[in-house]
Amino acid sequence: MSATNQHIRDILALLPDSPGVYRYYDKEGNIIYVGKAKNLKRRVSSYFNKQHDDAPKTRVLVRNIADIQYIVVNTEEDALHLENSLIKKYKPRYNVLLKDDKTYPWICVTRELYPRVFLTRRVERGSGAKYYGPYAHAHVAKTVVELLHDLYPLRTCRYALTPDTISSHKYRVCLQYHIKKCKGCCVGNVTPQEYAHYIDAVRQILNGNTSQLSNMLVAEMQELASQLRFEEAQIVKQRYDLVEQYRAKSVVVSSTINNVDVFSYDEDESAAYINFIHVKSGSIVQSVTIEYKKKLDETAAEILALGIAELRVRFESSSREIIVPFMPEVTFEQLSVTIPERGDKRKLLDISQQNAKQYKIDKLKQSEKLNPEQRATRILTRLQQDFRLNELPIHIECFDNSNIQGTHPVASCVVFKMAKPSKKDYRHFNIKTVEGPDDYASMREIIYRRYHRLVEEQLPLPQLIVIDGGKGQLSAAVSSLEALGLRGKIAIVGIAKRLEEIYFPGDTAPLYIDKNSESLRLIQHLRDEAHRFGITHHRNRRSKGQVTSILDSIKGVGQQSRDALLHHFKSVKRIREASTEEIAEVIGMSRAIKVKEALSSE
Repeated sequence: MSATNQHIRDILALLPDSPGVYRYYDKEGNIIYVGKAKNLKRRVSSYFNKQHDDAPKTRVLVRNIADIQYIVVNTEEDALHLENSLIKKYKPRYNVLLKDDKTYPWICVTRELYPRVFLTRRVERGSGAKYYGPYAHAHVAKTVVELLHDLYPLRTCRYALTPDTISSHKYRVCLQYHIKKCKGCCVGNVTPQEYAHYIDAVRQILNGNTSQLSNMLVAEMQELASQLRFEEAQIVKQRYDLVEQYRAKSVVVSSTINNVDVFSYDEDESAAYINFIHVKSGSIVQSVTIEYKKKLDETAAEILALGIAELRVRFESSSREIIVPFMPEVTFEQLSVTIPERGDKRKLLDISQQNAKQYKIDKLKQSEKLNPEQRATRILTRLQQDFRLNELPIHIECFDNSNIQGTHPVASCVVFKMAKPSKKDYRHFNIKTVEGPDDYASMREIIYRRYHRLVEEQLPLPQLIVIDGGKGQLSAAVSSLEALGLRGKIAIVGIAKRLEEIYFPGDTAPLYIDKNSESLRLIQHLRDEAHRFGITHHRNRRSKGQVTSILDSIKGVGQQSRDALLHHFKSVKRIREASTEEIAEVIGMSRAIKVKEALSSE
């Protein structure tokens, strides 16, 4: 037994059965992991008593542990908060890391004779000021401050206003006074009692009590109107309208729900996303989504608990109820946990989950915008999983037959590379060996011709072939691959038009893919592009055949003469209507007589 293993075993033997936080160190003395536990002995020992066959990242962590230290706390919730602070401080290699750890803006109402209202990111707790927030988005906080200054004549200057400085006329009014945004607090034009009335209304708005403020404004407006003070009543009405506009922009859920925190969870392979919504007086007043970068095989319940602790501390939440999609790993003291199935609380949870999902989508789109190949790789990886392919289908080819009542049968081959059309590699095929409308025989011919040539010229083969058709066309294509000895070297599927089902060689039952799947959309794009390309070629060939078939049958009239006639007369109909002399001016009399006789007999 090595000295390190013995050292670890000695620590495990002494661990207490108490809540706490443990830290793992590597041989250089660096903290590589911080964890919490309801029972330190049971939790830490589990890392070393299990094989972790289904958790390769955890196996790597355990191999690098050279020392363990722990801190005992009173409750599991205390352990969660301590774990969160230690992770943020040391940023251990194997811990989930919070990517968004920025400082959010607050709205500050100072404690002065004439309080100021402004936006700040620095919270000074000893100043006696009252802070509202934080706000997840700076533009929202800025809009609220602008609303408050539009509603009430609040001062913006930083003068140290006292009764003595005002009575001594130390300061002069500024531009804000002249544009009627301030009443001139600095020169005593408004009493502290009147100004306090404005601040009380401001606090109500910041506390979310806009309905109560609206009722007060309506009562004040009616009182002024009854006294025939219509100009003052109009000013109050303008304030009422601004408050109502502000309320209309808020998401109102239910007036019965007050002071509740809502948390939702979403994730992908590398990250977890937690959305937080705070509801006050039935309205959503705060919403933010944070992202954790996953390092080990953490459970959703574990990450959700970490997010709840982080967000409640960051936003200084005093809510006694939280709404969650599932139970977090930690039991929070003096906190009611609700997992709603229906009703207004379920609607709140749905809104939160929608925001978490949208945040994940936006992050993915932004990442793929910066790195377009990432999106293609993701789609192809999904296609590889859905179709159970051995290789990533970087090179895909799709085939389609086109004919109308068996005439001019053609086929098309379109090529996609990295999930995008490679139009220089598109190919047309004129069916040579098939008589009549036989799609199966036509498919057999073009597949054989295409890949016989690629093999002969030693050109790269695709990882996937898509056949536009059901089991019949797919079987025909597979027979050609078998004849060329390529059956096991290239994956091949067929897509039927009716229900967009995917057929695999030898499988009687088709595969049905989610209609919104990017895999199916890619296959549909391939099929539609092959159909478009084939139809265009078929239309051109059919049109050319209809125009020149009559002239082609005239003996003694060559291609050059036919082209000259069509260039001069524009159509076969005009050639038929022309006189022999007019035709002779273009191709000579002897050929003109042959053309005229042939068209007349036809």
